[in-house]
Amino acid sequence: MQAINTGYGLIGLGSMGQNAVLNLLAQGQRVVVYDRTHEKVDEMVRMGAVGAQTIEEMASLLARPRTVWLMVAAGKPVDDILFGPGGLSEHFSPGDAIIDGGNSFYRDSIRRAAQLKERHIHFLDCGTSGGLEGARNGMCLMVGGEVEAFQMAEPLFHLLAVEDGYARIGPSGAGHFAQMVHNGIELGMLEALGEGLELLAQGPFALDLPQVTDLWQHGSAVRSQLLDLAARALARDPHLEAITAPAGDGGDGTWAVEEGWQAGAPMAAIAVALAMRLRARQTDSFTSKVVAAVEQEHGGREAVLVGPEGQVALENP
Repeated sequence: MQAINTGYGLIGLGSMGQNAVLNLLAQGQRVVVYDRTHEKVDEMVRMGAVGAQTIEEMASLLARPRTVWLMVAAGKPVDDILFGPGGLSEHFSPGDAIIDGGNSFYRDSIRRAAQLKERHIHFLDCGTSGGLEGARNGMCLMVGGEVEAFQMAEPLFHLLAVEDGYARIGPSGAGHFAQMVHNGIELGMLEALGEGLELLAQGPFALDLPQVTDLWQHGSAVRSQLLDLAARALARDPHLEAITAPAGDGGDGTWAVEEGWQAGAPMAAIAVALAMRLRARQTDSFTSKVVAAVEQEHGGREAVLVGPEGQVALENP
């Protein structure tokens, strides 16, 4: 198939990938898209993208030197796209560039860059921040990789980033390392935000949480994008009654704590925030049962168990 003059490919059409495609299309760019779920490809084609049913077809539709952005889940999915049968390494040529814009572990990114360098294919690891709104309107991009590769891909970074929102910050792995730390910090900030709002909700005053969080966005020291997102959620659902799923971690918090401890950094606040995330996944924690059982046996204080029918107080023996 004859290549068309389309600048960029994008693999992975989850919410972030779709919004990045829409961002590029809104700026007049032609984008070739691929996803293993063909319905997602068809949806983006209806929005104006060029669809590919295989990675080989994507490669044939991109003019050389090719530049493709990956937005797929960390771990094996990235390796499959890069090195698996029919993957990018089979169909890309020397001088082409691959950017991993997902949440990959930075040590994996160092390995992948070395593997692709043997084939003379550029690889950049790009930490992204800004969420869905950022993907649609401009992200913050932390890029790791060789200077030559960065310069080649810089026009794409300029298109996808908010003004002054991208930079090459170091060699291969540096982008995803910075993202790991960034997301660890975010984990701690979210825990503090959640605890503070819980105290407001349970304190002695009948406060209007949407009003308070909106007020804090105007000149307060804690104003932030995270607070803005909390304010939006509370405006829709002041008591968050529709929220049932426990918060996830995504791996970055765990990696950040482990790397910090190996480096001799305490990571105390982030470690506690991570522990709270893990506890939030346990609707009926065995630890809580042990604590309640020991307190019951000890008799030093009243123990309260939470069961399907609510709280049950256990009297001291």
